[in-house]
Amino acid sequence: MADLILYASTRSPFVRKVMVAAHELGVAARIRQVPTLVAATAPNMDHLAVNPLGRIPTLVLADGTTLYESQAIIEYLNEYARGWLVPPNGAPRLQAMRWHALGTGLLDVLVAWNSERNRSFSHQVAMAGFEAKTKATLDLLERESARLRTTDFNIGHIAVGCALGYLDFRFQPLHWREARPGLAAFATEFDARPSAIATKPFDDRK
Repeated sequence: MADLILYASTRSPFVRKVMVAAHELGVAARIRQVPTLVAATAPNMDHLAVNPLGRIPTLVLADGTTLYESQAIIEYLNEYARGWLVPPNGAPRLQAMRWHALGTGLLDVLVAWNSERNRSFSHQVAMAGFEAKTKATLDLLERESARLRTTDFNIGHIAVGCALGYLDFRFQPLHWREARPGLAAFATEFDARPSAIATKPFDDRK
């Protein structure tokens, strides 16, 4: 029986992070997803009553407490499930949170880039900046791909994997894998996980 409510979208990579974690931890069945449409320029007024920032994912606990951001939600789910996705301390936690920051930061860049290119008049300087940041982050992750692939799966892998999945979903013409064989191998391994298969993004807009 679901005792957690997640305001979500099948297109959101941040929601996907949460649901990948939920599947990895074995608690996905405890979450009832509420399809929610949000946009930076057109706030969903109904959703503002749940999350004043107007963002997803938003998790509502059984006692009515609301959590507003994917990292906080994943950390909560990890405790809820007495899980292993968030190392408790020391070098393993530092590395996991570093990769999480890289993956989540890359997602921030990609979402902003996707929004900018869908405008009637895209700002070309901004577009070039988004592309440069994306390539630099991917190149860094390629250099760390061997360690990424041999470290126990954690919150950092989820963020990086979901960022690469968003690239495949929204930026196929970039062909990011071509010069990054190690990172491409990581993406293939991530995509094969049952949690990734169960949360593969799709556009559910009619």
